[in-house]
Amino acid sequence: MAVNVDAVVILVVFYLIILAVGLLAAYKVKVKGNELKRLETSLVAGRDLKTSVGIFTMIATTVGGGYINGTAEEVARSGLVWTLAPLGIFIGLNLGGALFARKMREGCYLTMLDPFQTHYGNLPTLLIYLASLTGDLLWTASILNALGSTLSVIADIELTVAVVVSGSVTIAYTMAGSMISVAYTDVVQMIFIVLGLVTSLPFVFSNDKIGSLSESKDTWLGSVPSSFRGLWADLLVAMTLGTIPWQAYFQRVLSMKSARQAQMLSFVAALGALVLAVPPVLLGIAGASADWSNTTFGESPIGTDESNLILPLVINEFTPSAVSLLGLGAISAAVMSSMDSSILATSSMFTHNIYHEMFRSKASPKELRVVQISAVIFFGCVAMGIAVWVSVIYGIFILAADIVFVIIFPQLTAVLYLPSYVNTSGSIAGFFVGLVLRIGAGEPIIDLPAWIRFPFYSDEDGQLFPFRTVSMLLSFIAIVLVTALSKLDIWDRVLGSCCFCLDGGKWKHWSEKWLTGRRENVSDSDIAQQPCGIAHDCIDGSEGDPDKMWASLKETEREMRGGEGEGESTGRIWVKCKTSEEEVEMDSVQGQFRRLP
Repeated sequence: MAVNVDAVVILVVFYLIILAVGLLAAYKVKVKGNELKRLETSLVAGRDLKTSVGIFTMIATTVGGGYINGTAEEVARSGLVWTLAPLGIFIGLNLGGALFARKMREGCYLTMLDPFQTHYGNLPTLLIYLASLTGDLLWTASILNALGSTLSVIADIELTVAVVVSGSVTIAYTMAGSMISVAYTDVVQMIFIVLGLVTSLPFVFSNDKIGSLSESKDTWLGSVPSSFRGLWADLLVAMTLGTIPWQAYFQRVLSMKSARQAQMLSFVAALGALVLAVPPVLLGIAGASADWSNTTFGESPIGTDESNLILPLVINEFTPSAVSLLGLGAISAAVMSSMDSSILATSSMFTHNIYHEMFRSKASPKELRVVQISAVIFFGCVAMGIAVWVSVIYGIFILAADIVFVIIFPQLTAVLYLPSYVNTSGSIAGFFVGLVLRIGAGEPIIDLPAWIRFPFYSDEDGQLFPFRTVSMLLSFIAIVLVTALSKLDIWDRVLGSCCFCLDGGKWKHWSEKWLTGRRENVSDSDIAQQPCGIAHDCIDGSEGDPDKMWASLKETEREMRGGEGEGESTGRIWVKCKTSEEEVEMDSVQGQFRRLP
């Protein structure tokens, strides 16, 4: 087929507008700390993002290619009752705003991984990052696949070419301005997507080829057989809670000026995403009710390998040419709003939590900026490869939420709400429990066989038990249970009890050191190297009196700081001691030495 020149021209115009907005935002929009070129500026826009822009970028990030195309596809293929993404995301964003946004914003974190790195150390952080990376790449791939599918319809461009071109444009402006560029391009992209979808609706439903909606209601409404009710509930819970633990979500939360604004951002975005689900739902209903035999496509795409093309096909087949170009071209530009958010999220966590915190703590802002740009390019290219390989958009969308839901949600909930009851050992155990259970359940989308057969398993229908929710709960239980076991008295005799030091100090018996809020594994031979200036021995837990230890530590702090009232604060002291009666944890922050609960 010949390339549709008109469509290509429209696409070029849309892409140039998006690219221009992204570049202008990168060089013209000023936020706090912009002149210092700090990492905080590129990751969270200096925590100075305007509320209106934040709302637009949060909605645009949610209402992307996977959301729009996947919703229309699922309505036409399985019915409205199985189209769980809009409802799940609506509830999930409200829960995120009520329970997580304030805690994260008040913590002044740069990424979603910061509380893990502060509380658990590097190994659990790396594991959680890998799970998040997998989810982000699958999410990005679903968005790119939607772009490629749309362009293959409106411009007769091969999917591979469409994916590479669209991905390259997105990577270009994301590299230029990071969070600032992504946020401001989202404003324009939201205008495009609303204009394209809403404009097409009256033309679609006034087309003679769209049959009676009442006659086809059994198809587009769908049904839930009794044996599938557990699966339905499982998918809804996974989609709801799986909406929360994404770096793309928290990147916007952390970019707001205050915790209250961060909460309002989530609440308003939840409503906006639900409202914007209406057009793709209606277009999916139209696709299920249409007479496809009299179209250029020739047959209904429902139930075929082309079911993921429902949305672009309905607009292309049942609207005038000009409206089709406007609608489909706008969608192809708008869905980039989710891809840019995803690759920015992944590159941000890699740059800050992996490269900077684990390997190059003294890296300059310029070096970190180069690393972030390189990560954007690399992860963008990986996502493009996945997008070309897998074609079932809604399935990828669900799979991405599965990974995040089962593994990361229980970890995030535990570290924010139960910090005194979870530790590194528990986190690692919970990670692998969730991973094994989810992989063991299988995934037909990628031909992964099920070697863990939950109750009600069917050779024909697969897992009918709510295995995702159960896997998530078991992962959470493992985190708390293994933590409790690791604190039994027997470990006091094995590990010793207490060590303390100022900044770079080491925990002798646990072979760990604290570096301004993060831990790194060290060998026992490093113990003698005390950068604090004063070396101290561990206090034996079987003999240590917490009250006497407290008084001793206060004196130690005074000595470290150069005597009472003398000199400046030279750092921070962390202390964790086990006695036969209790576990004592103390912290010195900005000269205030206090006992932690």
